[in-house]
Amino acid sequence: MNTQDLSITLTTLFAELVDGPPADAAYMLNRGDLGLLRSLDRLTPAQASAAPRAGASIAAHVDHLRYGLSLMNRWSAGENPFDDADWSASWRSTVVTAAGWQTLRDDLNREAHRWLDALRVPREVSTTELNGIVGSIAHLAYHLGAIRQIDRAARGPAEQDSPTS
Repeated sequence: MNTQDLSITLTTLFAELVDGPPADAAYMLNRGDLGLLRSLDRLTPAQASAAPRAGASIAAHVDHLRYGLSLMNRWSAGENPFDDADWSASWRSTVVTAAGWQTLRDDLNREAHRWLDALRVPREVSTTELNGIVGSIAHLAYHLGAIRQIDRAARGPAEQDSPTS
């Protein structure tokens, strides 16, 4: 199947999660939400390194997302990076310095926008590949939610009450 009919939807949803929704339409986040990347910019290295209740730190979630998107980008360039992917390695970066936090955010930004560009290009895919493409959006949404549960400073705005007539 070809992703041509889905590419606008895929890019709209992924871009909203990464960069926040446009002013005129929000499908996954509330209006005015900064999206993942700018939400991460609000966190200090100490906040990114904190591991609540022995869980994963925000830095670990970010590195995991960066790694997953790097695999998708390699796949979109014609490689098969999944056979030897080391997902456990993507969870090892748990504590970051100021320079390390900046680098990690820059790397995530680069991988996310490369994947966004790849989503814009229609391609022939198998059902398994399409599941992976759609799954990459759901995966990012899951980790955005997890990050926002770890630290309130990363959360977006509350849903606005709808006006009554």
